[in-house]
Amino acid sequence: MQDVLRRELKYRIPEKSFSHIKSGLSYLLEEDAHNNGEGYMVRSLYFDTLTNDDFYDKQAGIDHRKKIRLRIYDTDDDHAKLELKDKQGVFQRKRSLEVSRAEAEELIGGHYECLMEKGDFGRRMYALMGTEVYRPVCTVQYERLAYISPTNDIRITFDKRLMSNEGNADLFDRDMPFYPAGVIGGITMEVKYNHFLMSYIKDMIDRADKMQVSSSKYCQCRLYGLGGAINE
Repeated sequence: MQDVLRRELKYRIPEKSFSHIKSGLSYLLEEDAHNNGEGYMVRSLYFDTLTNDDFYDKQAGIDHRKKIRLRIYDTDDDHAKLELKDKQGVFQRKRSLEVSRAEAEELIGGHYECLMEKGDFGRRMYALMGTEVYRPVCTVQYERLAYISPTNDIRITFDKRLMSNEGNADLFDRDMPFYPAGVIGGITMEVKYNHFLMSYIKDMIDRADKMQVSSSKYCQCRLYGLGGAINE
């Protein structure tokens, strides 16, 4: 089980700023090992309660809120990550647990018993997802380019081509159809760090043409199912 607590800042940036920041960061930070030149795919299946509490908590701006998702990086993956993200004031806590492909398919089908064999965090997730009746509601996919620095666990990501499917919960479906979500052609820059952001990185980001936002990919992607009103 992985447990990460850090600050997360989100910005919407134009293509021109993206090219400039990307060029600078390539000298200052290491590329994520999965970048593969132009980035990598991220696909997540989000779960929510029968009354969509997590969606509406985000829309209402509640300080302490959560999201539950299964995440993969390739439809041929033989495993997935079950992740719980807790918003705690200005910090985001993310706990993740690796599950096999077969176990992921069990979770998608509403069978959470396999989590009982996954230690304390797995048992907590079993109780949470069962008691609050979580079920899969939305598949989200986008392309990500990431840069990292071990100092203060700094991670800067650029996400684009955000897409959604609210009717297909088969996370591993290679041919899943998607519709575009969020701002067409938009790029989201996420700046994540512990303690403080190094000044030379902060200076570069501050010079960029950007607009800070708080909307989540999950909320943007529930465009049709729940009306798509996004708070920023």
